[in-house]
Amino acid sequence: MIRRAALCSVLLAGSVALAAHAQQQAVFSSKVEAVRVDVLVAESGRPVRGLRAADFEILDNGVRQRVDLVSTEQLPLNVVLTFDMSDSVVGLRLTHLRGAGRAVLDGLAKGDQAALVTFNNVVAVGATLTTDTAAVRTAIDRAEPDGNTSLVDASFAGMMLGEADVGRGLVIVFSDGLDTASWLKPQAVVDVAKRSDTVVYAVSAGLGSTVEFLRDLTDETGGRLFEIGSTKDLGAVFQQVLEEFRQRYLLSFSPAGVSRDGWHELTVRVKGRNATVRARRGYLAGQ
Repeated sequence: MIRRAALCSVLLAGSVALAAHAQQQAVFSSKVEAVRVDVLVAESGRPVRGLRAADFEILDNGVRQRVDLVSTEQLPLNVVLTFDMSDSVVGLRLTHLRGAGRAVLDGLAKGDQAALVTFNNVVAVGATLTTDTAAVRTAIDRAEPDGNTSLVDASFAGMMLGEADVGRGLVIVFSDGLDTASWLKPQAVVDVAKRSDTVVYAVSAGLGSTVEFLRDLTDETGGRLFEIGSTKDLGAVFQQVLEEFRQRYLLSFSPAGVSRDGWHELTVRVKGRNATVRARRGYLAGQ
């Protein structure tokens, strides 16, 4: 368990590690590193399948790049369940949340990993990334609600776990209230998200500034925010998230004709189609 007295140093260390990782991935020398872009393509609200690398167009700071398509079957999923366990998540809401977590675990394939982060006054790692879904299921069942809400800190921790191993990182965040206990500032965590390959999906059953933070976090990473009034269909929402993530495309390109450092804005399009595209907004290059 990460208690308040130690939280700042733990999160700071993680932030430095992630920043170093992001920079290492994007430093352009004589050997140009590839940039990965996880992309969802949809028409009329439904994911579009069967596209090839030639169907995509990526602009890096306005400069068209050569796109490669990575086989997603070759990369396992790293799914980090990040659950609000404040004192408002009780009764049916707790039952629905536990059931939704189990539904995600049931939908994982061989080689996929899962982890659990819970949060109230403190951020706790109930299970680190593992292929042992039974261990994660046990951690979900043992988690008990209490105290306030540290959503921002927990979202950071979830992204750290999502990038802790080789694979495609998916963070699923659930919260039903305002953040009342975090040490980190929302914008600082959103800035970290800009440098991360992890995709964040979030489900909010509450109102207020929490929604704004989750919308920024999901937009920057190319994920989605679901706002719900009731948790009774939470399991179906989580299953939709997992299925949608499996239908995303993983694109790759080696930056050419652009600066070797600084912030790079990305534009991803599908040629000849009136499709909605969701992808990370950019990446940080250089030292």
